[in-house]
Amino acid sequence: MAETEQKLIKALRQHDRQAQRQVLERYGREVFALVARLLTSREDAEEAYQDVFVKVFQGIGRYDEQRCSLRTWLSRLAYHEAIDRLRRKHQPMVYYDDCDADGLSDEETAETLGQPNGETVQLIRTALQHLPPEEQAIVTMFYYEERSLKEIAYITESLPTTVASRLSRTRKKLCRIIKMLQS
Repeated sequence: MAETEQKLIKALRQHDRQAQRQVLERYGREVFALVARLLTSREDAEEAYQDVFVKVFQGIGRYDEQRCSLRTWLSRLAYHEAIDRLRRKHQPMVYYDDCDADGLSDEETAETLGQPNGETVQLIRTALQHLPPEEQAIVTMFYYEERSLKEIAYITESLPTTVASRLSRTRKKLCRIIKMLQS
């Protein structure tokens, strides 16, 4: 861990307002982007964002820098805040079924998702909207934020092998959705 981050954490534990501002400036956009991807309402995302940082500033004593980086810890809090809000709303949502993707090979998936170009990227973005929030988050964290399986596992409170298999299944679902959108 960088010395500057250690100093920042120490200052946060002392409830230093300047340190809190620094955390908001350094990580605020990323936290907001994560909750906004999971929550469809901007108002819900803004509330979740605020609640995350209230929890961060009040609960910084529970942060263990030996387990993960501050960035990863913030992402974990943001992920769970957003998922909890979705569960509390009990909104019925219809997503693409897992079973249709079971027969798809890894090669076919790679060919369909292919090399990213404007059309493929747009199709992937559209297809992502047909996935449950947890799957959207995993895809986003792995491909867009370039997080490791270990980091994603920590954020989602699962095992890296579980994340890897969910990611594989989700890629296949994305492939099927894209094929459906293209037809």
